[in-house]
Amino acid sequence: MDQDSAKITVHRMYFAGGGEPVIYGSLTPNTEGCRLPLISALWENLLTLGSPLWDHCQASGRDTFPLRVGSGPLGKPDFQVGAYRGPAISFSQGGGTVWAALSGDDCDIGIDVAGAAEFASGYPVHRVFHPEELRHGLRLADGDLAQACALLWSVKEAAVKALGCAFHRVDPLQVRVSPPVLEAAGKDGGYVFPVGLSAKNQSRFPPSTSRRLSVSSLPLGEMWLSIAQLNRRAEGP
Repeated sequence: MDQDSAKITVHRMYFAGGGEPVIYGSLTPNTEGCRLPLISALWENLLTLGSPLWDHCQASGRDTFPLRVGSGPLGKPDFQVGAYRGPAISFSQGGGTVWAALSGDDCDIGIDVAGAAEFASGYPVHRVFHPEELRHGLRLADGDLAQACALLWSVKEAAVKALGCAFHRVDPLQVRVSPPVLEAAGKDGGYVFPVGLSAKNQSRFPPSTSRRLSVSSLPLGEMWLSIAQLNRRAEGP
């Protein structure tokens, strides 16, 4: 486990509006056994932030609470730290690598990694993306359709993971990706997208989802990594 943990590079992603960052990282190869060291590395990094939100999840002395990940009826991961509910967590797989993201506060999150190779010629793009989405996706991808699809798909997938249902209860065309509102912070560039649900689907989720989700996307060579954040608490008036 220590050897695996040494291969993990942990990153922090900050969202507009303040709050704690999302902690994310990856580990290769993608096997069931590599998830625990990956989760442990993210959790240890989160604890260095000193957030009082997770004080109750820290044991005294050198003892640590065991980390466990279960899943809900629709596959949403459920992170447990000892007997306590931990922060929201999300996973994605791509290119033989497993990615994970851990919320620094009490927001729901979703992570997805998608590559251009998944959207070869003949992919039914119009069953998944609206024409206006493809237009601004192509602009961001310098006219490369496969890259545009990878970007848009990672945004949509991250958004529905943050909702906790993936595409079990929502069709891809019912998730609308608007043009980016700003460039994502960091040396690798990227974008921040507002993402919304159709009016029909908003009624299926808590009131907070009537607001648009925020999704940050970063380029990873031929792939895109997207992380969505959704506040569990309704905003005040």
